[in-house]
Amino acid sequence: MLPTAKDVMRKLAVIEGEKASEAMQRAKHIEDEKKQLIEKLSKPSGLSREERIKLAANVIQRAVNNGLTEVEVYRFPNELCTDGGRALSQNEPGWEDTLTGIPREIYELWQEHLKPRGYKIRYQVVEYPGGIPGKIGVTLSWH
Repeated sequence: MLPTAKDVMRKLAVIEGEKASEAMQRAKHIEDEKKQLIEKLSKPSGLSREERIKLAANVIQRAVNNGLTEVEVYRFPNELCTDGGRALSQNEPGWEDTLTGIPREIYELWQEHLKPRGYKIRYQVVEYPGGIPGKIGVTLSWH
């Protein structure tokens, strides 16, 4: 009726092994989802120029209606920069050339349509996990 100490330790080892296996599967699943998201975001959005302009106008109008003079319009992983966000974090000339996918589309929309109308854009690293650039935020302002 009473198990031996060895039997208890064996059972604990099995339980710990199962927990570790489940944790590894969860981590792999999360990593796979992240890779899929980065793959999706690194490609063009598929929106037409007019749709992008309309989306920008809606975001701006909503922010203005809330009394704001700036709004974070997008946040993305540093992997969407060809150099992992290094040039951007160092504010090097040409950092915008490292952008890919949707972050690049946002920059081009600003360059072509919003900048001539007096809007400013700021790309900045907003997270530094482990001391390296992580997520990057895109802020649009009109003040």
